[in-house]
Amino acid sequence: MKRLHVEQFLPISLEKAWDFFSSPKNLNEITPPEMTFKILYDIPEKMYEGLMISYKVSPMLNIPLDWVTEITHVKENEFFVDEQRLGPYNIWHHEHHFKAVEGGVLMTDILHYDIGKWVFGWIAGKLFVDAKVQGIFTYRKAVLEKLFPKV
Repeated sequence: MKRLHVEQFLPISLEKAWDFFSSPKNLNEITPPEMTFKILYDIPEKMYEGLMISYKVSPMLNIPLDWVTEITHVKENEFFVDEQRLGPYNIWHHEHHFKAVEGGVLMTDILHYDIGKWVFGWIAGKLFVDAKVQGIFTYRKAVLEKLFPKV
């Protein structure tokens, strides 16, 4: 299993950060455009525990895949967790943490993922999956710096 730990400072209030990230409708805005992310069904303005989000995403070679995630835990203004229920990974467990700090919010993502224990999964991870996962967070960081610039 792979683990990715990413931190980013946002110069906004905890409430503003939570308001942005707790809205599933903002997922498309922070996902790289080449992934052609598309939510398939109507979703609420705010997430809640048990919310299932179904979407199509094309992470590799423009091949569309079905992906379903469930919001499994929510503690308002502190954290939420999404887990894949259907999709390309054996395991996808993504924790989003928010902490008020001087001048803004420290946002921490902890992602555990596994693409399989078979040889092809190991090779795919080394060749492109791990880089693609890292690229998603690199893209998101750049987008968030534009949406919430330091003043």
